[in-house]
Amino acid sequence: MKFAYTAYDRAGKAVSDSIDAPTRAEASDTLRKQGLFVNELVEDTHAVGRDSRIGRMGGGGGGGRTKRLRSMAAFVRQLSILVSTGTPIVEAITSLEKQVPEGHFHAALGDIRSRIEQGNGLSVALQHHPAYFDAVARSLVAAGESGGMLDAMLKRLSALARQQVRVRSMIAGAMVYPCLLITVALGVLGVMLFFVLPRFEDLFHTLGSGLPPTTKMLIDLSDFLRAWWWAVVPGIVVSIVGLRLYLAGQSGQNALARFLVRAPHLGRVFRSFATARIARVLGVLVDGKVPLLEALTLARESAGNPLYEELLRKAEERVTRGESVSSALEGSPLIDPSVVEAIRSGERSGQIGPVLLSLAEFMDEDNEIVLKSLSSIVEPLILIVLGVLIGFVAVSMFLPLFDLAGATGAHGGGG
Repeated sequence: MKFAYTAYDRAGKAVSDSIDAPTRAEASDTLRKQGLFVNELVEDTHAVGRDSRIGRMGGGGGGGRTKRLRSMAAFVRQLSILVSTGTPIVEAITSLEKQVPEGHFHAALGDIRSRIEQGNGLSVALQHHPAYFDAVARSLVAAGESGGMLDAMLKRLSALARQQVRVRSMIAGAMVYPCLLITVALGVLGVMLFFVLPRFEDLFHTLGSGLPPTTKMLIDLSDFLRAWWWAVVPGIVVSIVGLRLYLAGQSGQNALARFLVRAPHLGRVFRSFATARIARVLGVLVDGKVPLLEALTLARESAGNPLYEELLRKAEERVTRGESVSSALEGSPLIDPSVVEAIRSGERSGQIGPVLLSLAEFMDEDNEIVLKSLSSIVEPLILIVLGVLIGFVAVSMFLPLFDLAGATGAHGGGG
């Protein structure tokens, strides 16, 4: 629910804005914690229309998640440098806003600057643009503001975002070549079945020779595709759309998560990437003096996998009852025992944040090596499979001609 308010900050400056909260009492309490003295607080009936415009302009984000992460990382890194030199936050954001080309992110920065000029803190202004600044980013900024370490927290946030961009780019890069090979091979097969094979079929009928089983099978497949393409193509499109809709739902996400975690060889790599991400986020938050329970909640929200979200939810409950993080994670097949032991060591020494960050660095380096190794194995396998498939089609097309030539030579030699 949205509430519009007018309030005064500690300097006596009037502030007018809106806030999300389940109830009016919670909205008032949140504003009081932000150092604002509420003068008027009413339900904002115009919030939906205004927020949708802001979402399209800045909060909705332009481009993919990786592009938004890259934009955010560059902005936060430059902002940390300016803040560390003593530049006022509004002046720093104004300077960076001029360097960003027109678009979604430029509009988002303009809105953030405007909200800070109205008296809001940076973390509060960032709440209105979750597409660029998620809960982890906002929590780190809030911790930096409350502890007087904003520049240090911004540097941590920039490093976290840049590492996420690096991992995403690494995975995408490993998938490009195999996807390209499969696309080209499917295109070649389509041309052979739709255009080349029908010409050979006419030749075979003219010669009146018998056809090998494989050739007959391919001709039947070609005839079916050419006769029913109007049903096959929409069927493929509907299947793809249906699969995407299924995977967008909770049951589909759970099924995909279980498959990725349990798949032979691939599952180990996926678990390692997911664990490294959680360790990095949790390490940055804990090292940034964010309370442990809040850090676990934020790590759960950013996990991006329902199985790991459920694991961290149970860990929150057990930590609330007084157990350690290592004990809460111990025994789960999703977390390697060596990771649990490293966390336990960090808890004993009181250095859980640095230990988690070092663990994430080590796992990311290891994951990069494993991913490159898998790519070097998968690419030749795809080439071999596609080569055999296309070779099978080509041989099946020319086999009747070889049989015909052999029969003609036999008759000529007998004559």
